[in-house]
Amino acid sequence: MRTLEDHGLIARDPAGGLVLGTGLATLARAVARDLQTAALPELTSIANELRMTAFLVVLDRGDCTTLTSVEPRHSGSAVVQRPGTRHPIDAGAPGLALQAILDDSQWEAISPQRPRRPEMASVREQGFAVTHHEVLPGVTGVAAPLSLGQGLQPAAIAVVYVGDERPADRVGTSLVEAARRISEQFD
Repeated sequence: MRTLEDHGLIARDPAGGLVLGTGLATLARAVARDLQTAALPELTSIANELRMTAFLVVLDRGDCTTLTSVEPRHSGSAVVQRPGTRHPIDAGAPGLALQAILDDSQWEAISPQRPRRPEMASVREQGFAVTHHEVLPGVTGVAAPLSLGQGLQPAAIAVVYVGDERPADRVGTSLVEAARRISEQFD
């Protein structure tokens, strides 16, 4: 614990209990730096074009974990998706997008004895996933998987917005194009 404390990864609260330290923020910025660097311009463009929070997620032991997010520059309000936010892979559009790129052995390794969602064929055909009210009540998510090649964590880009009245097909098409541009950088 002292070593972690010395490196700022944990700290002590006033009562002497352990809390996460500020050094974790620096450490987190270094995770998948190439992927974050490649995705950031596309996320910024998508966030501002669609006026929605755009974010990059990776698979982490059966969860979708947000690596980085961009809020729209000119929007009255936006759903916030902070780096480090997690939710199970079997919920939400990012989870469906990640499921779509996992092969059967990868799926079995992270989610034994749990079937894939029935929407997988549709997600693979369209190139994006749409969910309503799954991770947060009243919030719609749209996500597209990234094709990054061997050796890189499965990843996806996504947007979230309140309600379900915006045209998900238009949003999905924009995400698919952005995902293609990001993925080309890893060919």
